[in-house]
Amino acid sequence: MLKRFELMNEIQSHGVRLTAQRRALIETIQEATGHLDVASLLEQARKRDPRVDRATVYRTVELLKKLGLIDELDLMHLNGEKHYYEVKTQKDHLHLACFGCGEIKEFSSPTFERLKQEIGAKNHFEIQVIRLEVGGLCSACAAKKKKSLQ
Repeated sequence: MLKRFELMNEIQSHGVRLTAQRRALIETIQEATGHLDVASLLEQARKRDPRVDRATVYRTVELLKKLGLIDELDLMHLNGEKHYYEVKTQKDHLHLACFGCGEIKEFSSPTFERLKQEIGAKNHFEIQVIRLEVGGLCSACAAKKKKSLQ
């Protein structure tokens, strides 16, 4: 499992005022087990504090992006043009998106880290972030497809 930043500690270290609604949103993002879009973030945050509104979600997401604490992802546009958010991890990782069932898996490896170093070195480029999405079929969907073709 990838180690993620502790949002509450990080945002407080930046001197940001935490309203009850903002705290509910930050806790929701931090505890998410998947990637959240704005609608699902709003829905889940309202379970913590019913006063959370859509404008607060957008403002908080923009603040967290500006502070470099969350990533905004397209996830192969599996569900249209939605954007998804996740807490940044200590190491870069890539996302595997299944075109069959929509499952998203995260992947990181020493080989990926070496590739980043090689890309930077060969191009005299200081890489600060890499976002990589891979689309295909998970093992279950690939097996279903293979079975349907037989």
